[in-house]
Amino acid sequence: MIFETHAHYEDKKFDADRIELLSSMKENRIGRIINVGSTMETTRASVELAKQYDFMYAAVGVHPSEIEDLNEDEMLWLENAAKSEKDVVAIGEIGLDYYWDKDPAVQEKQVYWFERQLELARQVDLPVIIHSRDAAAKTMEMMKSAAKLGTRAVIHCYSYSAEQAKEYVKLGYYIGVGGVVTFKNGRKLQETVEAIPMDRILLETDCPYMAPEPFRGRRNDSMMIPYIVEKIAEIKGISTKEVEDITWDNACRLFGVEAPREE
Repeated sequence: MIFETHAHYEDKKFDADRIELLSSMKENRIGRIINVGSTMETTRASVELAKQYDFMYAAVGVHPSEIEDLNEDEMLWLENAAKSEKDVVAIGEIGLDYYWDKDPAVQEKQVYWFERQLELARQVDLPVIIHSRDAAAKTMEMMKSAAKLGTRAVIHCYSYSAEQAKEYVKLGYYIGVGGVVTFKNGRKLQETVEAIPMDRILLETDCPYMAPEPFRGRRNDSMMIPYIVEKIAEIKGISTKEVEDITWDNACRLFGVEAPREE
């Protein structure tokens, strides 16, 4: 069975067949899914999905490109959800995105709300799911400080160098590996998978985005993860079952869930 650690099934791209698709997950060997918030609206939807499906969990948080209207009332809502909803297992996705946001004032605001959500994660004792794009140095700086305070984390949709990934691993963090590892131009992520230990890798899709080869450009979903598994197994020289089993245990360990694998 496969543990999918980063999906967005509340996305409108799933409106036409969401129920049918999610109802077929277990028969297609997708045993657990974390649905990850990126706005307050999608965070609330993620919590509701986790209530509806016994194999789903939720992450609550606001993406760096969506923090414009984030305020103290919404932070209080996130705190209450993280404390009261049993299916909430992480704060995320949070972080920095300097690819879309070049304005220094906006970047400064991203840093502020990133730190506030890191503080929230420490307060409620949950791991964080980190989004970082074109912000390698500042993200590393902040996550080094977070590690000293005991923060647990996965660097989602990892896109930086293998050397930096090894630094994150030294800090005790995990690396999220998705469809890019199957791309012909995905050499950087392939080198990262080769460089880091299996016990620090998590499987994810970021669906409906980032579909693996041979489905690149199409709507992604968790049932495409076996293509990611096959590529990781090829790089590591191990079986696909080993990849599935190890990453399942990794996810359970990071997110603090008890989820026995079903053969």
